[in-house]
Amino acid sequence: MGQKDFDEKLNSILDKSVPFIYTNELNELTEKESQILILDTRSKKEYRVSHIPNAIFVDYDNFSGEAVQGYNKEAPVIVYCSVGYRSEKIGEKLEELGFSNVRNLYGGIFDWKNKGHEVVNDEGMETDSVHTYNENWSKWLKEGVKVYE
Repeated sequence: MGQKDFDEKLNSILDKSVPFIYTNELNELTEKESQILILDTRSKKEYRVSHIPNAIFVDYDNFSGEAVQGYNKEAPVIVYCSVGYRSEKIGEKLEELGFSNVRNLYGGIFDWKNKGHEVVNDEGMETDSVHTYNENWSKWLKEGVKVYE
């Protein structure tokens, strides 16, 4: 299973209702933009295993507008999850709340890690571990240590 298979899987589950940002674009954006807000929309268990550096946890299952209260609604907001489905749904909610520059990380943390980018654990230390949601979804993570429970 290669990138083409991964792309086909993403096309089958995503509505494309929130514009994408790709891993290389996000990497460049984080290097030059200080006002970027990166939101991890997975579960707390997944976030604790690893997340994109400087990402803020917002729980998909219990998301509310209070989680983003006080943030600049015009600044870039990047949402991500494992592959992009849950983050797309949170992105839609953010747009309903008035956020005007929301983008969904294409392929989520799986694509981020597969392309060689850093992830950190709950203590902020670099790690190779990525929570893959469950065993079935773990086949899409090609780089790093697969964690699922």
